[in-house]
Amino acid sequence: MTPPPSPPPRPTKDELQAAYGKVVPDLVRPGLAVLLCGINPSLWSGAVGLHFATPGNRLWPALHASGWTDRRLAPHETGEVLSAGLGITNLVMRATARADELHDDELREGLPRLAALAEQHRPRWVAFLGLSSYRVATGERKAAVGPQDRTIGPSRVWLLPNPSGLNASWQLPRLAEAYGELRQAATRS
Repeated sequence: MTPPPSPPPRPTKDELQAAYGKVVPDLVRPGLAVLLCGINPSLWSGAVGLHFATPGNRLWPALHASGWTDRRLAPHETGEVLSAGLGITNLVMRATARADELHDDELREGLPRLAALAEQHRPRWVAFLGLSSYRVATGERKAAVGPQDRTIGPSRVWLLPNPSGLNASWQLPRLAEAYGELRQAATRS
């Protein structure tokens, strides 16, 4: 049995600064249950080339607690993520220190690329991780967590709360519940 890949080393301050504008490649394959769509990569993710890599990001514990994975995965376990039927991309590809460094036009301009990715790989669901960015990108100002009345390419759309540790209004049990509702819907569809 092959051991799992080792996690990348912690980036230095200089490496984090140099990560501004870097792109983390999409983690996709055909036949996914869900393509998770973050807002944009953090500097930490940009520096190490992995999605949701910042320590303290709660995506990984939320996926486990909601039943998507049988154990808590780490960002470098990309094969396990894909095996769980999940892919990961971002609405805006460039890494920044904070999502508020993005312009509204960048969020809106991410939709056609996302639609092309969904057309190519055909996930059953595209799940946006972040209410504010989704609302800006789509113009749907009152969108709430849960399934949406739209598609991205051929894929249905679900809106999830951002798993960032900065999103204090959504603690892990509540995140796990929201992510679990998507998992139940994805297994039914």
